[in-house]
Amino acid sequence: MEPSETELMLKGYGLTTAEFTYHMPDYTHVLNTFVWQDYDLAPDHPRLFSFIDFWKEEIEGPLHHVRFSHRKMMSSGEWRNVVGEFYIN
Repeated sequence: MEPSETELMLKGYGLTTAEFTYHMPDYTHVLNTFVWQDYDLAPDHPRLFSFIDFWKEEIEGPLHHVRFSHRKMMSSGEWRNVVGEFYIN
């Protein structure tokens, strides 16, 4: 079973968004884009680089460039479990 997004964020993962610009296989002068998102660990970004390796081996369109950003959403010190509800009126 894969960990939930909250569990990943508590372990230090952040949301990584990458934009791949690549050459179309049949029309080499035409560029196309692909957007990829996953939770990844900065600064090494193992999931991003694993996907880039997969792209180079399995996808016919050669990469032109990759732009990415990383945002850490939450750390373990920022999260607390709250039990209870407040009813107003």
